[in-house]
Amino acid sequence: MNFALPPTLYKHLHRLAWFAVALAFGVIVFGAFVRLSNAGLSCPDWPTCYGRAAWPAAGDTIDHAATAIRPVEAHKAWREQLHRMLAGTLGILVFALALIAARKRRFGIAQILAASALIASAIPLYMRGEYVAAMALAIAGEAILAFAALRWSNLDLSRATAITLAVIVLQALLGMWTVTWLLKPIVVMAHLLGGLLTLALLTWIAWRAIDRPIRLVDARSLRLWIIIGLIVLSVQIALGGWTSANYAALSCGTDFPKCVGQWWPSHDFREAFVLWRGIGVDYEGGVLDGESRIAIQLAHRMMAGVVLVFLLALALRLLRTPGMRQWAAMLALLTLSQVALGIANVKLALPLTIAVLHNAGAALLLFVLVSLLARLRSPD
Repeated sequence: MNFALPPTLYKHLHRLAWFAVALAFGVIVFGAFVRLSNAGLSCPDWPTCYGRAAWPAAGDTIDHAATAIRPVEAHKAWREQLHRMLAGTLGILVFALALIAARKRRFGIAQILAASALIASAIPLYMRGEYVAAMALAIAGEAILAFAALRWSNLDLSRATAITLAVIVLQALLGMWTVTWLLKPIVVMAHLLGGLLTLALLTWIAWRAIDRPIRLVDARSLRLWIIIGLIVLSVQIALGGWTSANYAALSCGTDFPKCVGQWWPSHDFREAFVLWRGIGVDYEGGVLDGESRIAIQLAHRMMAGVVLVFLLALALRLLRTPGMRQWAAMLALLTLSQVALGIANVKLALPLTIAVLHNAGAALLLFVLVSLLARLRSPD
C-alpha cells in the first residue's frame, strides 16, 4: 500500500510534526526535572499557580487562603508552571496537526474544532469548582475525537493526529489530577506513560509524513521483534515511573548489584503494587514501608535485565541486516547507556542530572524503536 501523502499535506504536516516531536521530548525531560526536584506540588492549583497565570516570585504577596493550601516555594513554582506552559504549547501544535490532517475529511475540521471547544470550555468550569460539568464536557470532546478516529482511515494521518490530540487532552487531565490528588502514584506513572505515548505517536506521524520507508525482505519479522521490544520497554518505563512515584529509587541504599547488602532482601511485593489507595492522602515523600519499596526496586532491576538482553539481541539482529548497522549501533549504545545511568543513579545516590538523563534515555530508546516501526516495510 502506498502511504504517500497529498503534496499539500506533505508540505506542511511533516515540518510541524517534527517540531512537535522535539517539543514533546523537551516536555518529557523537563517534566522529569520537575518531578525529580520535588517540585510537582509547588503550584497547588490548576491551571493557574496560586491564582496566577505565571508563578509567584520571591517576596510576592500571596492571598492567605492560597498559602494555607501549601507554603509558597518560588524557586520551585516556576518549574511546575513553565512545564504546564510547554505542555500547553505542545497541545496547540497537536491541535494544528489534527486540523491540517482532517481538512480533506467531510466535516473533519468541524469535528476537531467542536471537540476542542468542548474541552476548552471545561477549563473555566473546573476553575469555578463545577467539576461534574467540566468533566462531562471533557468526556464529550474526547468522545468526538474517538468517533472521528474510528471513522477515518490513516492514509492522510487524520486518524493518528486525532488520537494524538485525544491523548494530549488526557495528559492535561492527568496533569491536573497529579496536583489535585497530591502526587498519587498511579496518576504520576500514567502521566509519564502518557507523555511517552505522545512522543511515540508524534514520531510515527512525522516519519509517515515524509514517507521515507526502509524496505527489507524480512521487514515483517523485524517489525515483530520491534513490537516485542516496545512492549518490554514500556513495561520497564512503567516500573521506572512506579519506582519514582513511590520514592523507591534508593530503597536499596547505594548497593548494586546487591540490595541493602543482600542478594534477595526482605520484601513485600503484594503491598508494593497496590495501585489504588483512595484519594486525600499526600503522597509526597511516599507512604510505603521499606520492604514494599525494596520490592519495587527489585522488580525494576529484574525487568531491566530482560530489556537489556532483548534490546541487545535486537541490535545484533539489525547488525546482521544489510543497511541497518547505524540503527543497530544506536540501539545498542542507548541500551547500554541507559543501564549505566540506572546503576549510576543508585551508586551516586540519585543525583538530579543523572536521574533526568535516565528519563531522557528511555525517551530516546522509545524514539528509535518507533522510528524503526514506522519506516520498516516489505518490498512492493
